[in-house]
Amino acid sequence: VTSKRKLLELVNKKIVSGWDDPRLLTLSGIRRRGYTPEAIKDFLSRIGVAKVYSVVDIAMLEHCIREELNKKARRIMAVLKPLKLIIDNYEEGETEELEAVNNPEDELSGTRMVNFSKELYIEQDDFMENPPKKYFRLFPGSEVRLKHAYIVKCTSVEKDNNGQITAIHCTYDPTTKGGTAPEGKKIRGTIQWVSKNNAIDAQVRLYENLFNSENPDRDIDELGYDKVINKDSLVILNNCKIEKSIEKVSQTERYQFIRNGYFCLDNKDSREGNLVFNRIVSLKDSWKKIKKKNN
Repeated sequence: VTSKRKLLELVNKKIVSGWDDPRLLTLSGIRRRGYTPEAIKDFLSRIGVAKVYSVVDIAMLEHCIREELNKKARRIMAVLKPLKLIIDNYEEGETEELEAVNNPEDELSGTRMVNFSKELYIEQDDFMENPPKKYFRLFPGSEVRLKHAYIVKCTSVEKDNNGQITAIHCTYDPTTKGGTAPEGKKIRGTIQWVSKNNAIDAQVRLYENLFNSENPDRDIDELGYDKVINKDSLVILNNCKIEKSIEKVSQTERYQFIRNGYFCLDNKDSREGNLVFNRIVSLKDSWKKIKKKNN
């Protein structure tokens, strides 16, 4: 959005909360969302200065921050929509520390230890009771690898009175620790997890483009706000589970939540005991999906 008048209208209509709303492509907005000065400068150097009015695809800006954070951001396991996973043949009360690489793109980033136990959390989307073809995650009778840990096999599920799945039961193969597997066994799915005994709760805010249009300055006047605004531009998830190594998180550090995107602490709403993370950018270009949906 380049028009100050339209920005004021967005604020007055309470579509955005203010000038620093992370959905806005104002400097204060994208800085709060987690864009770094280096990525912004890289973007500006790529687009140059035009003599006439022009529009640059937001995918270029997203590419710049992805390229930087892929090299620098520490990898963290986080489960945004938790589903309990119970390993029936793992000893009750036992825990172990497993080594995890901080950033495979940076050999100097080192490793960290993550806690593994009988009860874990995985993503709800990583389990389906009746999956379609080519679904390589967890379903009854299938096997997947828990990242940095073991291969597990789903044996049964628990449901509540409404038929909603509340827990998955699995068995694990102790010979498959840390990436090893018996000869001839091929596992096509790897999923992230967080130990129930070593997880911290956080709110996660998933940001998408505020507009469904490549040129909202033009289309707002022609079509109106209702046709141009992306109603899913902000999704707030509570009670997300994140590995405890992030507990002493810095306001300036960026992280890759494995398979979920790049994140940072919200510099206004986050505080000790009430962590709030903003998604800076997804791992893949979401703008193509929006354009395809609206064509």
